Amino acid sequence: MESKIEIISTVKVQNSPDLYKIVDALNRSLKRDDLMFGLALDQEDKEKAVFTIYRT
Repeated sequence: MESKIEIISTVKVQNSPDLYKIVDALNRSLKRDDLMFGLALDQEDKEKAVFTIYRT
């Protein structure tokens, strides 16, 4: 079975030590709605984080 992941939205935000907690809470509470959330450091600016919403 093929799994298709679609990017719904991406935004750069100021990085924060607790930002991952929000992403974790969103993933835990909305996975049944076929949504997934990601967080990564911006490669060009380490002060920024890239927050992405996916539909699975």
